[in-house]
Parts: sequence; C-alpha cells; structure tokens
Amino acid sequence: MLFLLLLLRGLIWGAPQPGGQDPSAVIRSGSREPRVLVGRVLADARQFDPGCSVLLQVQRLDGQRRHGRTELQWRQCGLSLQQGWRVRAVGDLTPPDQGAHPLLPGAAERLASRGSWSQLRVSQLEVLERPWTPLADARRSIARGMQQLAGPERGGLLAALVLGGAQVQLPESLRQSFRVAGLSHALAASGFHLSVLLGAALSLGRLLPRSGRLAVAALALAGFLMLAGPQPSVVRAVLMGGIALLIRESGERSRGFGVLLLTLNGMLLLHPAWARSIGFQLSAAATAGLMLTAPRLEQALVRRLPRRCRWLAPALSVPLAAMAWTLPLQLLHFGSTPLYALPANLLAAPLLAPLTLSAIALALGVLVLPTGFLQLLCWPVQQLAGVLIVLVNWISSWPAAQLLTGRPQLWLVLLLAAAFLPWLMPAPNRVRLAAVLLLPVVVCLHAGMQLADGLVFVHRHGRHWLLARHRGRAALVVSHADKSSCRMARRLMDGYGHQRLDWLLLLDPVPSAGVSCWQGLARHVSAMQQGQPALAPGQRLISAGLSVELLAHRGEPLLLRIGRQRWQVLLRPQSLWSLQDADVLSTGITGTWLGFRPSSQQRRWLMAHGGSLKVAD
Repeated sequence: MLFLLLLLRGLIWGAPQPGGQDPSAVIRSGSREPRVLVGRVLADARQFDPGCSVLLQVQRLDGQRRHGRTELQWRQCGLSLQQGWRVRAVGDLTPPDQGAHPLLPGAAERLASRGSWSQLRVSQLEVLERPWTPLADARRSIARGMQQLAGPERGGLLAALVLGGAQVQLPESLRQSFRVAGLSHALAASGFHLSVLLGAALSLGRLLPRSGRLAVAALALAGFLMLAGPQPSVVRAVLMGGIALLIRESGERSRGFGVLLLTLNGMLLLHPAWARSIGFQLSAAATAGLMLTAPRLEQALVRRLPRRCRWLAPALSVPLAAMAWTLPLQLLHFGSTPLYALPANLLAAPLLAPLTLSAIALALGVLVLPTGFLQLLCWPVQQLAGVLIVLVNWISSWPAAQLLTGRPQLWLVLLLAAAFLPWLMPAPNRVRLAAVLLLPVVVCLHAGMQLADGLVFVHRHGRHWLLARHRGRAALVVSHADKSSCRMARRLMDGYGHQRLDWLLLLDPVPSAGVSCWQGLARHVSAMQQGQPALAPGQRLISAGLSVELLAHRGEPLLLRIGRQRWQVLLRPQSLWSLQDADVLSTGITGTWLGFRPSSQQRRWLMAHGGSLKVAD
C-alpha cells in the first residue's frame, strides 16, 4: 500500500518544476536580447541532425548568479564539449518546443524530465576550464577504445554492455534492431548486467572471509553504479543487490519481493520524479514478474512439458514473466510490442552472459593495457558480438517482427493490467474467470478505436501532417518533404499503429537526401518532380476508402475522402481564394482544415458551407 501511495504521488505531483532562479525565468520576462551563460557541462555532447547539443548546469546568466539547467544547441560540431568542462555560451535563450501532438512529445517534454525548461541557440562558445574528470574520462575511454578496436556496431555493443546504452552513442539502426527483436534490455544497464558482474566477483572472492566477500561485492556494486551512472534501473539493481547480499551474508534468508518493495519505496521517497521514468517503471515491473510469477510459471511448465524438454522451463519462465508484466507499459508508452521476443531471448541468452563478462574484462583492459595486446584479446570477443548482432538483425527482419497496436488510452491499459494480474499472481478461480472475460472487452474497445475513420491534424513551425485513417489503414498528406518532416511522419505512424501507408502525398519537392526515407513509409509516394506538381487538378490518389483530389492549381486546395467523410484541406489563404472563386463544395462537407488563421469574413464563409472548422494554432 505504501508503494502504491508513493507511486501515485510521483505520477501526479512528482513532475519537476522550474525554480525561481531557473534560466527559464528570464524567458518569461519577455526580453529577446542575446544571453550570456556560464556553467558546467553535465554530460558529453551528443550529435543530432544537424548539429550538437549538451545539457549545462547554469552558474551565471548575464553575470548574475542562477541555478538551473539549460540545453545548449549549435550547428557546427567542431568543438565537442565534454562532461565537467566549464563553458561560456552566448545566444538566444528560448523555451523548448512543446510536442506537436499528444503522441509526439517534443523537446519540452524531453528536457523537463531532465530538469531543464530552456534552450540556448549558441552563436559563440568558449571553454573556460577543462578540469580533471577521472570517471567521465574512464567512460569515454572505454566507449572510444572499444569502438576503435571492434568498429562502431560491435564495439558500441560491447561498450553498451558495460556502460549501458544511455552512456554510448550507438548507431540508430542497431538500437532499432534490438528494439524490434525484443532485446532492448540487453543495451540498457540493468539487473542482468549487475548479476553477471556480481556473480563473477563473488566467485573470485568465495575463499575470502565474510568481510572480504562483502568488500569485493561492494567494489563491484560501486563500480557498476559509477560506470553506468545513477539511472533509475541501475539504482534499483544496485540497492536490491546490496540489500540481498547483506541479508544473505548475515545468515538470514531474504524474501525477494520484500527487498524489491523496500528498494522502490526508498527510491520514490528520495526522488518522487522517478515514478514518471519509463526506465524505472519497466525495471520495477520486470523485476516484480521475476519475483512473483517466474517461480510459479517454471513449476507449471515442468509439470506440462515432456520430460526431455523440462530443462527449458527456467529459460522460458523468466522472459515470459518479464514480458507479461511489462506488456501494458510497452503498449502505453510505445504502442508496439516485439512479436518474437520469446525466441529472441532464448537464442540470445547463451551469448549475453559470456559476452557481458568478456566486455567487462575488456573494458578494464582498455584502461590499462597496450593497444597491441588489446587487439589480441578483443578478437574473440568481437566475433561473439558479431554473432549476436547477426542474430538480432535476422530476428528483427522476420515478418511482422514488431506488432504495432497504436498507443491505447490509459484507462484501457489499466483494464488490461487488471485482466493480466490475477493470472500473474495467486488469485481465486472466479477472479481469474472474470479477468478472462475482461481481456476480449479491452481488445475489442481498442480495436474499435483503431478501426474508426478519422483525420489526424499535426502542425509545427509552418509544417503540416494530415493522417487519414480508415478501417485500420492510413494515408498521409504532408506540406514539406525535408528529412525532419519524414521523421515526424514516421513517429506519427508508429503512434497510431500503422506500419505502412497506402499512399503519401508530398506538396513540396523532395530533397535527394530524403527520397529513401519517404519511400520507406508508403506503397505509393506522389511528389513534385522536375517542377511538375504531385497532382494535377481533377487527379486523385485512391485506395479502398481513402482518396485525395486536387481541386484547383492555385493554392492547391484538396478534398480528402475518408470512408463517408469529406474534408477540405486548405493550407494557405490562396487555397481558400480558389474555392471562393470557383464556389465549389457547398454541400456534403464533413469539415475544413486550415493551415492559417482566417479572417472573420473568411470564417463566416466557411461556416456557411457546413461542416466543422479546424484551424492550425
């Protein structure tokens, strides 16, 4: 009960808020002058497209003392800032962009979770001090050394097994393959990695007296925490490991779930905002599954499996229990789940433990051994890493490897959890029967929402995305064709559970660098080519129940048909002028979407032609 109260407190009231000395207070004052920030870099700079960013602990703003965090962004990545450096930056201080849609969180949501509510667009950057940072230098040396020895993919994987994916800039394609295969936990520093390290440390110290064993274990726990960083999943694993070890060494018998609750309660008391962390939620749920469900599931499998297959019971029960407990959270946060996670975990399990232990040993070698000797040691390890990468890429390429369900409503996720829990924990048969009846209700309700016809409007900085949805399929109209617009389109599709579009209409010339991105989203892409428009007046893009038609060349007014719905799409004032001149579509219109703010006269004209009116903010 205490844990539930602390969890609710963190979820409802645990969101961090800017203090009075936060740099964002200057933004609220309304001044638009360039600002001068002095502060200390909290983590190594990250590259993005196009530019670099870093989180700064602000010490002074325009010469005045300030306390808070700001993200620095600059275009040219020639100077890569490192953790601990003290810098002076000049630029425009602005609030970060809010998410363009509830399913598409933006920079504001990302930075708020890290305690920052402002961004500085850097025009001048100067390093004032480069202090000695042994811990950050060790992390950097391990990541860089492993990638130099084994390449960006294999070396990055080895570094992530030691430091965690949050500390290593891995190729996005590798992250995506692990995600689709259901092995993301292998790249995130967690209890699995700590258990491998702690098991090895205790094996080495088994002949020592109790004080010696505790010292070796404490060294392993502290080293893991320092290298992986104080992430929620890491803190949870270290605290649980330390408590369980102390109980065991004292001669008592620990109860795993009690240790888990004690750990989680302590974490939420000290840091309520962790309740909102996806990593904390997934780590807590998976560990609860291993404590409460895996032992009973293993016993059930032993009873039901043929005698020659009973050795599979432990290997099956652990991933099944973790998957069942984390499934509602995966659907809530990502709107998808890996379909082949169970075989992926079974096939990868024999590789992960020796690979993790080898990566830890290699990381220590990177810090102290010469390069020539390291190359000899690294060769077998990088071959093993290559085998795992090939396995993951193979599984992620299987048909429908990632089941896109779309992100369900919170109340549906709670109903799904209520349907699962009686089967994951001891419960009366009548409660389990009610839960079985509840599950198809949840599925049907979500399916009804996913199959409903509708038009989703997203707009940001003059760019527009219109997702037409009909009976589980979709098509998209986009105003701009740059790579960032393509990435936003991909996120929108994932949020609503669409793997591939029927067709896609681009009202902007496609840059050569972005062609492959757009072609990967839809079966048919229609775009401007050699100065010719994507559609001529009267032409249509059609699939079953979905179509778009260009009504006039001037302003490109569009008519979208979604089942029985008919929507006018007017991105510019010229689009409206074309309709007014032609006096078309006076009846049967479901609604009109405007990419601009209309005058009162224009609004009256549109309302007179029937249907609802949606206006971009």
